Amino acid sequence: MYRILGADGKEYGPASGEVLRRWIAERRVNGQTMTQSEGAPGWKPLCTLPEFADLAQPPRITAAPPSFASEGAHPLKNSPMAVAGFVCSLLGLMCCGGALFSVLGLVFSVIGLGEIKRHPRQLTGNSLAIAGIALAILGLLLCLLVLAGALGAEFFRGPRFHHRFIL
Repeated sequence: MYRILGADGKEYGPASGEVLRRWIAERRVNGQTMTQSEGAPGWKPLCTLPEFADLAQPPRITAAPPSFASEGAHPLKNSPMAVAGFVCSLLGLMCCGGALFSVLGLVFSVIGLGEIKRHPRQLTGNSLAIAGIALAILGLLLCLLVLAGALGAEFFRGPRFHHRFIL
């Protein structure tokens, strides 16, 4: 007969070895559960008792996990649209004609996020899509800043320079 110290700190038992095996099968008890044999002075992990030494052995996996075997699931892959969005956004940030790439990156990244939300068990790449959106916005802001600077320079240059070339 055995006594068990539960996770709640309470003592349970006395229980026979057969009852303990049933509790193990029900996952109410495991090899690390503190146990006191009848007549023994202290508490020990259940797996240290000779009759339950098999609990110390790691379980052997003989087949694929049930989720893969039963559902026929495939490993997750990155959304192609999220990848395309990230790449276009990066090009938009780095290239001179970046507005077009930034717009494409923004569109592809948003579409990629939608694909990932529709197919969460097949696609991943949320972080790529979000990074693509952020880079696209940054690229568009940079293009607007360059355009504003060019227009400002033309405005401040004034008409006096244009008259020399018109003559």
